[in-house]
Amino acid sequence: MIEMVIDSIRVSLMNYQRVVILKEKAAERYLPIWIGPAEADAIAVKLQGVTVPRPLAHDLLYSIIDALGATINDLKSDSFYAKIVFNADGGEMEVDCRPSDGLALAVRARVPIYAEEAILDKAGIMLDKETGKPVLQEAETGGVGGKGKEVSEDELRRMSAFTDFIKTLDLDDFDKHKS
Repeated sequence: MIEMVIDSIRVSLMNYQRVVILKEKAAERYLPIWIGPAEADAIAVKLQGVTVPRPLAHDLLYSIIDALGATINDLKSDSFYAKIVFNADGGEMEVDCRPSDGLALAVRARVPIYAEEAILDKAGIMLDKETGKPVLQEAETGGVGGKGKEVSEDELRRMSAFTDFIKTLDLDDFDKHKS
């Protein structure tokens, strides 16, 4: 499992859908995950330290977990499914959840977020710092931080779920919303 941090939450200019951008804590690989507007707001509210007059659904769930004496240990993600891992009654338990809900709880509990290496290998992207375009992650790219070879148009089409989003990325904006 690779530890991740929430880098930013963005809105695609093409379809106005929200995307949470996770970044490897110790590297430069990013994992975009499409999420709903309510979950995006729930994550952003907590990351920005905004107080709301009434608890949001994720605040309520976190309060219930806390009231039961359980503590959330971490969030693990595989195949864009997630599991909240917590301690209760002296044992460790895992509960399935959507990644967006898990992220909303993880920011409230201030616990680490992990993604499986296989998921990052399949859906993670590296960005060229100069152009902001995705680069290949194969061995010939020189590894993390290497110059890398730009992705061809055909390869971008195969990344259809992320193509529109990737075209709207602005690397300068990444530094503005770090968690």
